Amino acid sequence: MLSVVGIGMGTVIIFAVMLFLLVIGMPLGFLTGLIALAFSYLWFDTTAIMQMVASRVTDFTSSYTFVAVPMFVLMATMLDRTGIARDLYNSMRVLAGRLKGGVAIQSMVVAVLLASMSGIIGGETVLLGMLALPQMLRLGYNQKLAIGTVVSGGALGTMVPPSIVLIVYGMTANVSIGDLFLAAIPAAVILSSLYVAYILILCHIYPHYGPAMDISEIKGLSREDKKKIVKDIAIPLVIAGWIMGSIYGGIASITESACVGVVGVVLAAWYRKELTFNIIYESVKTTLKTVGMIIWVGIGATMIIGIYNLMGGDKYIASLFTDLGAPIYTILIMMAILLVLGMFLDWIGVAMLTMPIFIPIILSLGYDPVWFGILFCVNMQVSFLSPPFGPAAFYLKSVAPEGIELTDIFKSVWPFICIQIIVLALLLAYPEIVMILI
Repeated sequence: MLSVVGIGMGTVIIFAVMLFLLVIGMPLGFLTGLIALAFSYLWFDTTAIMQMVASRVTDFTSSYTFVAVPMFVLMATMLDRTGIARDLYNSMRVLAGRLKGGVAIQSMVVAVLLASMSGIIGGETVLLGMLALPQMLRLGYNQKLAIGTVVSGGALGTMVPPSIVLIVYGMTANVSIGDLFLAAIPAAVILSSLYVAYILILCHIYPHYGPAMDISEIKGLSREDKKKIVKDIAIPLVIAGWIMGSIYGGIASITESACVGVVGVVLAAWYRKELTFNIIYESVKTTLKTVGMIIWVGIGATMIIGIYNLMGGDKYIASLFTDLGAPIYTILIMMAILLVLGMFLDWIGVAMLTMPIFIPIILSLGYDPVWFGILFCVNMQVSFLSPPFGPAAFYLKSVAPEGIELTDIFKSVWPFICIQIIVLALLLAYPEIVMILI
């Protein structure tokens, strides 16, 4: 039996096997489940252990809160396939006026509004890549600034409620999702405000980086055009207000608010005469694919963490962190681990694999898991942008104009990654920032 090698060597073996299987291309959900099965027999030599793990998997997949995930994914895909998000961007463009860097700033504002409705990054990044990036390049914007704005703005879905990252973290860490949403608001405001400040300062120093729009594009709008602009901006604001208002007005739970959001988007699409069978069919199909991936990753991670904890891994990791001395060193090491894992794994895998181990340690050190959840989200912001596997960069590459390569995208995101790290350091130093609304 493998148990004779000890938990330290067992940890190394698990990590090495996982890394090898990832390198050869095995999906994370399958490889974690495979490793869990292997170690359950090689370490314990009993089927009773797998029965315990099966019970944990059942608890995960039958969680009522988890229903919010497919609902928010469905809402995001419908926003992407209807013209609601597209018309929001085109209408907001007019408000940019003659401000230097104005189109980049309004792209960031639209990204926040889209994030407040959907909570995922893929659709936002693709949409901004199709609408905002060509527009900024047409107006003569610096390519790196335009790309960085789109990628960083599209990734804001992890921070702005209702974020699916926050929902999954809340389920994994057994933390109030409503409190996480409230705590994320000041952090998201700070991050997006620093993005906007960076764009303004850069375009002030280098005016040619973000030339102003031609005033003729704003003048000459008819009364009907102005009415359409107001309507196109109002509809998404109403949807976002409907979702968050239903939560904090005590009308609906997080799960129920996701259904409220879907109803809101469906009604908006019907009002705009865009609700078709094909849009519903394609949106449901995309939702099934996305949620299926999340479930498999969750099942695999639940299995391997269950086995690892039964091996004594949670106590082993806790003892390693205890030996570090000051609690802040433990937090910094955790941040470093999350940053490194985020460069190679999807955020779902990172959350499922680390939080069951990290959260008990955080609680034992006296830290608030809500605060740690916001730190985790900022970490994932960095991972979405950072090479070699930053998913936001790959999303943008799929719709980027000809001539823009993946290397160009990664070169463009570094100023925004630096801003994310600054926000991470700020929240580490001043935890009360995220607790101000709770």
